[in-house]
Amino acid sequence: MTFDNRFKNRHAVVTGGAAGLGAGIALRIAAEGGTVEVWDIDGQALDHIDIVNITTRQIDVTDADSVAWAMTEAKPDILVCSAGITGPNTVTWDYPIDDWLKVHDLNLNAIFYCCRAAAPIMAEKGWGRIVNIASIAGKEGNPNAPAYSASKAGVIGLTKSLGKELATSGVTCNAIAPAAVRTAIFDQMTQEHIDFMQSKIPMGRFGTVDEIAAMACWLASDEGSFATGACFDQSGGRATY
Repeated sequence: MTFDNRFKNRHAVVTGGAAGLGAGIALRIAAEGGTVEVWDIDGQALDHIDIVNITTRQIDVTDADSVAWAMTEAKPDILVCSAGITGPNTVTWDYPIDDWLKVHDLNLNAIFYCCRAAAPIMAEKGWGRIVNIASIAGKEGNPNAPAYSASKAGVIGLTKSLGKELATSGVTCNAIAPAAVRTAIFDQMTQEHIDFMQSKIPMGRFGTVDEIAAMACWLASDEGSFATGACFDQSGGRATY
């Protein structure tokens, strides 16, 4: 189900929007009347997107200067930070330091860069929506995924802080914590880890891209005006707090 023209005259930036959750969210915002800039580091992955109100940009969101420049050009009303990686599945004491830094650079630092650049632009307009994709791993911690869990916990903390800072500005900032959604990111995980994640979900299934997009678009719309600094679970019953 979509809402005709819910995003009319709204311009969105969606990071990591060439595939997975980001693509689903971008497509739904466009279907509901918004214009969308999809930012992704993979230029080839952007080639398949051919929708009149979606444009694509090859942006490295781990580069703070590139983000600041591109955000100033885009001047978005809506920012959805969806770019992320899982990193390897291994115990903390064997976890490679280079991978730890790489996961945090994309999953947390890049979201900080995007939020830092977008917040004053939105505040000046007096209206804005920031939606950060976190994870249930950031609330509960998944074994054999220490970098991913820690980075997503950081996203939740950043979101809560920024939401309070912007509370009187007309700009909201919220996070979504999916349990697990079967997208291409599963290719980065071991089957053992995938099976573990599903076993923790009381509904016995993974979420869908459409389910996460529906929540993201509500938060990105006028309807989500009284929600800020919050983390919304999409966990099939897994979340305990």
